[in-house]
Amino acid sequence: MRGRVPVVTLTGHLGAGKTTLLNHLLQQPGARVGVVVNDFGTVNVDAGLVTGQVDEPASIAGGCLCCLPDAGGLDDALEKLTHPRLGLDVVLVEASGIADPVTLSRLIRFSGVERVRPGGVVDVVDAVEHFGTVDRGGAPPARYAVTSLVVVNKTDRLPAAERERTLARIEARVRERNPAAQVVRTSHGRVDPALVYDAASTQDPPDQLPLAALLRDARAHDHEHADAVTVAAPGPVRPGLLVDLLEDPPPGAYRIKGRVTVDTGRSLRGYVVNVVGRSVHVASAAGRGDGGPGELVAIGMHLEVGQVRARLERALTPAERPDAAGFARLQRYRRLSD
Repeated sequence: MRGRVPVVTLTGHLGAGKTTLLNHLLQQPGARVGVVVNDFGTVNVDAGLVTGQVDEPASIAGGCLCCLPDAGGLDDALEKLTHPRLGLDVVLVEASGIADPVTLSRLIRFSGVERVRPGGVVDVVDAVEHFGTVDRGGAPPARYAVTSLVVVNKTDRLPAAERERTLARIEARVRERNPAAQVVRTSHGRVDPALVYDAASTQDPPDQLPLAALLRDARAHDHEHADAVTVAAPGPVRPGLLVDLLEDPPPGAYRIKGRVTVDTGRSLRGYVVNVVGRSVHVASAAGRGDGGPGELVAIGMHLEVGQVRARLERALTPAERPDAAGFARLQRYRRLSD
């Protein structure tokens, strides 16, 4: 049985560049992506390339697309898109420019669809217009509180003499409301997809129309690549140290994922862990833990590799004896994740 599908919320004020970012993500090879939009608009997989009814998933570049005619029907769309037969790696929900990120993030977090898990809230900020639209002073906007990744877009349009000061001001306002938020500066929505989700492979799925490849050829954009640090676990780990890492990731690590085995004192159990921002998801691995190799991977921008590797290695410290208190903490996250 496949694990739960991460659902990533893509928000931003009108004109901030959400659709540009979405189109950029859809060019990632090897990913089977589901997309939920309020209207097809300028999403590049449309314009005659999408077939089927708007109320049914339509096959696109390695994935599927649902269109919501109004604010309702999100759970229905997620139910369709996370069906195991589609085998999607991720579902992206692009909110309209007037949608409330706080409300939308709650709808996904408390969705009644069993096959989904929150994959983070990506808020796209227009670096030029932000202080004239979203943030006009006073208390920092509430939207910052639920955002896990802030993409400060259109940085190339800022006057060179004011660029650094403006970007620093935006970041300061975000962190005034949410110190844990990750902030990435970019232009034209060029964010490394590895920062947002995993691709099943490095190649396009063999059963798709070559739309993603065509889009990449037609709109080849470079982006700054995310860093990834991987550390192997030779055997069962100490759950308390693992939870310490999940609750307090290394600086710059936006995502942590991996599979580990834990000695409960009675048996070995396998777990799959996923962290996005400060959201922790823990699930039991399929089958019984066998004490075999596991690993953790940290992904983020401009990681201090040595520091991150040391933190991962500590979290994967071999278990010399059962850790009852740590196991209880890990099980709490597993229950909350269910």
